[in-house]
Amino acid sequence: MMPLTMCKAGEENEIKKIGGKEEVRRHLENLGFVVGGKVAVISETDGNMIVNVKEARVAIGKDMANKIMI
Repeated sequence: MMPLTMCKAGEENEIKKIGGKEEVRRHLENLGFVVGGKVAVISETDGNMIVNVKEARVAIGKDMANKIMI
């Protein structure tokens, strides 16, 4: 398992765990980040990422991406 920030652009991975406080986990779940779901990194700039999750593009910061384990 590794954080989403370690993923290369273009790779599709399965979400294995969502870390952080309950509030953060709920927020990520509302964005479509659920355990067992697929996530692909579109681009990354200074740790901030644009990812494809549930056929939608979502921008997340480095701190949030570090809580998503693949």
